[in-house]
Amino acid sequence: MWMKKFLRISAIVSRAINSTHLTSSVSIATLHDSAIFSSPLSSLSLSSLQPRSSPNLASILSRENAIFFVKDKSPFSSLSEDAKLFCWNCATKADDATSFLFCQACRSVQPLNQSIDYFQIFGLGRRYSIEDGELEKKYKDWQKKLHPDLVHSKTQREREYAAEQSARVIDAYRTLADPLSRAIYIMKLEGVPVDEEERITDTELLAEIMELREAVDEAEDAQTLNQIQAQLQEKLRDWSRSFEDAYLRKNFEDGMASIRRMTYYKRANEEIEKKL
Repeated sequence: MWMKKFLRISAIVSRAINSTHLTSSVSIATLHDSAIFSSPLSSLSLSSLQPRSSPNLASILSRENAIFFVKDKSPFSSLSEDAKLFCWNCATKADDATSFLFCQACRSVQPLNQSIDYFQIFGLGRRYSIEDGELEKKYKDWQKKLHPDLVHSKTQREREYAAEQSARVIDAYRTLADPLSRAIYIMKLEGVPVDEEERITDTELLAEIMELREAVDEAEDAQTLNQIQAQLQEKLRDWSRSFEDAYLRKNFEDGMASIRRMTYYKRANEEIEKKL
């Protein structure tokens, strides 16, 4: 029995030595199967298994069974520096950020990786203008791969990964599908803090707020409320375009001004929805 376990360790070591992607920046995550190290072999030091030709080999062995994600410092245009990893199951290098949700080679569900932003999840560049149909299609594609009902035949580990990834995809979709939340998210990615509860000091906007509130309060029927709502939605579209223009110019001050307007118009629209 101990000989079989020793051979399994040797196989892991051999694969690691032969990997063309092995670097000193390797990172390891613990796997569930700890059977290898349940024998007296667990008392062996990793240094005793380390060949002279691979001084960093000990760092790539987890305390339990196998290599998890391996970081690669080579240039990778689609991923951030912290997200250049390999599949935990087959060690295939990802072609793009979406592979860190679902491996394209072995079809294994990958663990949650917070370094992948919402735009990367859907294979989109960090841009404000997004086609609704394009986003919805990519969202449905991910749900087909990650929905718990569709991964029931996989291991418990992958089912847990799928649940986490599915929740993140849903949050990403909801964030990017809404013009205001998308604008706020972009600003946060740019390192610009956004206080969604910031008090309004713009006198022009304050006057407009009071006027709209009066109009909503005095509305006597649904038709009038619908007309006000149509005006608000048009204002939302106008200020969405203003935000996009500011973002393209990297004028974050104007971008924040657009967000303040959009925030108010969205809240006013929600109030009308409650009355209808």
